[in-house]
Amino acid sequence: MEVPALQGMGVKHGIATMEKRAEVGERHRSLSIGVPSEVSNEERRVSLAPSGVSALVADGHRVQVQEGAGKESNFSDQEYAEAGGELVAEASELFSNCGLIVKVGPPSDAEVEFLQEKQILISALHLGGTSPHFLRGLMDLGITGIGFEFIRDSDGTLPIVRMMHEIMGTMAVQIAARHLESGEGGKGVMLGGISGVPPSTVVILGAGVVGEWAARTALGYGAHVIVLDNDLSALRIMEHYLDRRITTAMATEGYIRSALERADVVIGAMMKAGQRSPVLVTEDMVMRMPKGSVIVDSMMDQGGCIETSKPTTHSQPTFVEHGVIHYCIPNMPSNAARTATYALTNVLVPYLLKIGDAGSIHEALWRDVGLRNGTYVYRRHLTKKSLASMFGMPHRDIELLIASGI
Repeated sequence: MEVPALQGMGVKHGIATMEKRAEVGERHRSLSIGVPSEVSNEERRVSLAPSGVSALVADGHRVQVQEGAGKESNFSDQEYAEAGGELVAEASELFSNCGLIVKVGPPSDAEVEFLQEKQILISALHLGGTSPHFLRGLMDLGITGIGFEFIRDSDGTLPIVRMMHEIMGTMAVQIAARHLESGEGGKGVMLGGISGVPPSTVVILGAGVVGEWAARTALGYGAHVIVLDNDLSALRIMEHYLDRRITTAMATEGYIRSALERADVVIGAMMKAGQRSPVLVTEDMVMRMPKGSVIVDSMMDQGGCIETSKPTTHSQPTFVEHGVIHYCIPNMPSNAARTATYALTNVLVPYLLKIGDAGSIHEALWRDVGLRNGTYVYRRHLTKKSLASMFGMPHRDIELLIASGI
């Protein structure tokens, strides 16, 4: 049984001391990393760009890439081969050859069948579509599952979530602007207006990263921007960074209802890290919105924060409910596939290098708080309290599991 080093562990302060790097050169282990094609939800991103493959190969790791994995992100098989990646034709072969699988979306039903005992799986989990059956399947195989949504560094940031949310916030406003046009069934108005014609009103639910970047983009268009959140501190911070060019209010039912009645665009951006998004907008509120207005619920991968939202696809991105256009694609950054892939690569490669430097996933989790926070299944146990509460399942504390070697 492999037990990571326990030196310096104390009741309160042991976790803080374990971030020290020790004996890296002696512990370094070559990883076999698999990069499969994404097959679900019209996903166009790939988890690693050729530049990331090159960095991993240079560090002594073996990287297998499924043929065509980068096609939708405009990365050719030749680029991956030139970066040192080994091209594999079938996903089943890649999964059977690699101890660590890195994906964008969670495994599809078919891919679950390819998973091997005690593999490491790094991907998004997508809380809105996760099931107890899926989690139990990973636990039965002894998979170490690390979710993008949960990776939180010691400074409190969620590096992968932040990258994707910057993209989502920017895209949400671009998408809304397009769907406000007459040709898309919208009101036929511009976000910024023109001389003598007032700008459109954009209401943003949530003052987090998505909300911030949505507000920045909407201001760039010249729109009137209202941001609602139930965290007064977050609203103050956004006002400060955006030089008080936005209107803020607490996300009470009264303020939300009033703002939506005159909104041209509503951006759903309210989230709780590692949990399902809270539903703030009721169907009755949507019914009172102006006809031809647009809702972009950017939190669909977390379940959505608007009652009338339901998942849509890139091939059929919108539907109309109560005269309001709804855009509710769960994997919005997929439409900026190349940019999003580079963003993922920038964050994922350092974590993969850390796993190799540590010599084992167990030691890597022990050393690195980001990876440890990101783990949701480990040694056949569920390790996220939020998931346990969501599905009524038992869970075990990740730090105790690592320390005990159970």
